[in-house]
Amino acid sequence: MLQHFQIQSLYKENKLPGWLFSFYFGQQKFKGIYHPDGNIEWQSKSPDGVHLSVLEKQIHDLMIYHIYDHQR
Repeated sequence: MLQHFQIQSLYKENKLPGWLFSFYFGQQKFKGIYHPDGNIEWQSKSPDGVHLSVLEKQIHDLMIYHIYDHQR
């Protein structure tokens, strides 16, 4: 399970070019950019193949909550 998930808008004035995110998994910090189309661009070494799809699903779920559902 990922821990300490944080997001930050990359640009001001409510433009949606993407969000910077970071989290810890297995005592290692990971960073990336979440694009509005759901694409994840890793800024750090990406998680290994075994965990990658599970973590990306968790990131999508968290982004939907924090960015889209939470703003209502």
